[in-house]
Amino acid sequence: MHRKPSARIASIGVTRTQLAVEAGLGWLFREQPTEDYGIDAHAEVVDAELVRGRLLALQIKSGSSWFREQGQGGWWFRPNAEHVQYWTNHSLPVAVVLYHPERDHCYWQLVNHNTLIETTRGGWKLLVPDTQVLDERARDALSRAAEGDPYTLRIRELQLARPWMRMLIEGKRLVIDIEEWVNKTSGRGTITLGVDNEDGNDPEQLASWTVFLGLSSYVEVVPKLFAWANVSLHAETYDDVEYDDYPYERDDWGALHPYMNPSGEVDFYRLELTLNELGRAFPLVDLFATEGTRQLTV
Repeated sequence: MHRKPSARIASIGVTRTQLAVEAGLGWLFREQPTEDYGIDAHAEVVDAELVRGRLLALQIKSGSSWFREQGQGGWWFRPNAEHVQYWTNHSLPVAVVLYHPERDHCYWQLVNHNTLIETTRGGWKLLVPDTQVLDERARDALSRAAEGDPYTLRIRELQLARPWMRMLIEGKRLVIDIEEWVNKTSGRGTITLGVDNEDGNDPEQLASWTVFLGLSSYVEVVPKLFAWANVSLHAETYDDVEYDDYPYERDDWGALHPYMNPSGEVDFYRLELTLNELGRAFPLVDLFATEGTRQLTV
């Protein structure tokens, strides 16, 4: 009996992938050796010793033959139509891993609607970049992927925001209070969502987050966090504000800016949300998807 060289390379590829997942990423690796339906293993995210129940499905291919077709900045991988259908309908995010025996590296690419390219002949291909080595540098990207497909994540974010959209539909005023520690390089701050009941009291709190945005601008990040709404200054808060005592330059202020910084440490904002086109449309889509009806007035 003779062992085929391809079998040896395939075994080495799985072993190298396991080593990359366990030693490079610090995650769990579980081979799926019983049936070949296009998934060879699962990788489970471990975050600060916490097993988080977030998994990736891996299709592992080994050998120099998978690196013959050069693309711009990587190699073209051409899956068959059955595998593409299986992967894109899989309950887990799927990544292709190619093991290069000469380089002794594993390279990866996620399989989703953004990476798959349909060919003119009706087939499929995706580019596996030569910069995407399966090691510690891949941890952040693969951890985000394990949370879910980008399309699914965006829909999930809208679903989570559904009660707030309904509040706006019902005529409530939603405001965002921001406290930004301007002298901290971590970008530390708090973002609080609340209801302005227009009774002269502080907003009724709905949710609050502690954030660390680094050098990112709050006025750029916050509208992205509430993609279903227009973000503007809360008129009543800003109408009577005096900026003479503000301790920093204000030449670069845009449409969104703080209304005070009494200590020179913390910028305070109060912003108001109103539904944009996405926010007006999603409750209709969601109602149809959940109840089969579209009888909702926005």
